[in-house]
Amino acid sequence: MRASRLVNLLLILQTRGGLTAAELARQLEVSVRTVYRDVEALAEAGVPIYAERGPHGGVRLVDGYRTRLTGLTPEEAEGLFLSGLPGPAAELGLGTVVTAARLKVLAALPPELRARATRINERFHLDAPGWFRRGEALPHLAGLAQAVWEARIVELDYQRPGQGDVVQRRLEPLGLVLKAGIWYLVGRTAARQERTYRVSRVADVRLTDETFARPERFDLAAYWSASIAAFEQAQPVVEVLLRVPASDVAAVDETIGGDGIEVVEPGASPGSPALVRARFTWEDDAVAALLRLGSRAELVEPQRLRAPLVRLARSVLERYAEASREQEPAIVGD
Repeated sequence: MRASRLVNLLLILQTRGGLTAAELARQLEVSVRTVYRDVEALAEAGVPIYAERGPHGGVRLVDGYRTRLTGLTPEEAEGLFLSGLPGPAAELGLGTVVTAARLKVLAALPPELRARATRINERFHLDAPGWFRRGEALPHLAGLAQAVWEARIVELDYQRPGQGDVVQRRLEPLGLVLKAGIWYLVGRTAARQERTYRVSRVADVRLTDETFARPERFDLAAYWSASIAAFEQAQPVVEVLLRVPASDVAAVDETIGGDGIEVVEPGASPGSPALVRARFTWEDDAVAALLRLGSRAELVEPQRLRAPLVRLARSVLERYAEASREQEPAIVGD
C-alpha cells in the first residue's frame, strides 16, 4: 500500500506542481505527518523532492523533473516487479538504488499497467534462503560488489573449506552469484583461470588501484551453469534403499526432505512394507537421515551404512543415558 501511495504523491506533484502538506494529505487521505514521512522516503530513494514549512511553504519537485516510460506490455510490467530482489540488492549496497528505480518506473507507467505491477508486489514475495537458516555474515560483500562494478583487482584473505588455514588470493572479480541464499564470487586468477569462492569465507578484502579488462567472451550465467553441472556430476551420489510400512511413506518422505524419496515397490496394503529409494550427496547425510527416521524404516541397501548407523545410535544412547543418570535424585535411607 505504501508504494502505491508514494507513486500517487509523485504523480500529483508532477501534474499539479507544489502543494501544501495539508492539501496532499486531503488528496491522499492520510495525515500531514504521513505526508512528511513519505516525502522523506522519496528523498532517500533519490527523488529530487523537498518540503518547505511555513505559510508559503509546500512540497515540490525540482523544476524539470519528470519520469517517462513507454512501450511496456502489461506482462512486461508485471515481470519487471516480479524479478525484484530487495534483500539481495540491500546486501550489495544497492537497496536505495533499487527502491528509487522501482518508484520511478511505477510513476512512469500508465495507470492500467501501474495497477497490475502493484498487484505483483502485493501478491508475490521471494525469500531465497532455506528454512531455519539465518543469513550469513557478509561484511565484505559490498566491497566485492564495488570491485566487480569498477573492474578493480582485489586481494583476498580466504578461509579454505574444511580447513582452518587462511590463504591469500589475488583475483579479477568477474561477478557475484546468489545461489539458494548463499553468495559466491567468480574471479579470474593470475593464471587466467576462473574460480568460485564463497563470500562468507572471505576473511578480508582489499581493493587495489589496479583495474582489469573483462574477458570479452566471458558469460557469467553460462559459466555458472557449466560449473554447477560439473560439480553435480563430480559429486558422489549415495543411493539408499529402505523398507517402510506403506502407511509411513509420506512421513518418511517429509522427514528426509530434500528431493524426497522414490517409491520402488508400493506396499500391497497399509500394513505391508514398501520399498523406497532416497539419494544423498554424502554418506554422513544418509546416516543422519536414517537416525532421524528411527524405527520407521529399515535399511536394506547399502549394507555398509549399517555399522556407522549403529555406532551413531549407540553414542547418542550412551550420551543421554549418562545425562539421565546424573539427573537421578539421590536415595536417602532411613
